[in-house]
Amino acid sequence: MSSNTNVKTVARTPIMKVSNVKSVKWWVYHILVGGFALLMLYPVIWLLMSSFKPSDTIFVTAKSLIPDTWTLQNFTQGWEGIGGNSFGVFIKNTVVLVIFTMIGQVISSAFIAFGFARLNFFGKNFWFAIMMVTLMLPYEVVMIPQYIIFAQLGWLDSIKPIAVPAYFGHPFFIFLLVQFIRTIPRELDEAATIDGCNTFKIFYKIILPLIRPALATVSIFSFYWTWDNLLGPVLYLNNPAKYTVSMALNMFLSNDTVSNWGAMFAMSIVSLVPVFVIFFLFQRHVVEGISTSGLKG
Repeated sequence: MSSNTNVKTVARTPIMKVSNVKSVKWWVYHILVGGFALLMLYPVIWLLMSSFKPSDTIFVTAKSLIPDTWTLQNFTQGWEGIGGNSFGVFIKNTVVLVIFTMIGQVISSAFIAFGFARLNFFGKNFWFAIMMVTLMLPYEVVMIPQYIIFAQLGWLDSIKPIAVPAYFGHPFFIFLLVQFIRTIPRELDEAATIDGCNTFKIFYKIILPLIRPALATVSIFSFYWTWDNLLGPVLYLNNPAKYTVSMALNMFLSNDTVSNWGAMFAMSIVSLVPVFVIFFLFQRHVVEGISTSGLKG
């Protein structure tokens, strides 16, 4: 009996040690990840807490995260807006711009990517290289020529200069979709051709359903970049009734009078709500789209 007990004790000891090591690693991992997450989220937390502070005490008590006095006045003042337009008007304008831009970028980028990935035409590699070069061009290089063109077209003070170019593709989205389409076996195209499908039907019935994860990624990135875009609306929009959220937030700051930091922080929190909602609902699609998993034969 004694020898059997010793054998069992010796056998259990390594197992217990391994279990303890795994438990320690689990705690260390989660503590480190949680610490980094808290570090990354701290500016947002500070912004949220500051939105509940009186505007004149935000930077006086900046080191204190929790407000001494809680107030909703910043949200009330911020929602009233500026120039006789409530903040709801700015949100509506931004949503309209996002929808038109997102639809244009998704559809056009998918068509162009299919052409580069599946069709053979003269100078395909050359035009693909030109497209990639435009991806590296800073926006400031084309800003003035584009402004002159849109001014001659009479498109100023409208969303056309921002939304219409989206229907001609976006270089980053095209590149992303091209890489995704290339992972799809060409045998599917050949089988569809034998069944009588033309090029458009191959794109619509074969390729398009298989690249939905990548299309979801394109849609999400398009939403983020358009929602946060400030330079485009500042260039082309002059009427306050047409301003977007980013422009409205900038209007709370003033060089001549006292800036309403409290209202700006409060409306910044409001404008972040759609961003967080979209991210948490569709983060799985972002990972699938960027990984370019596709269909493997």
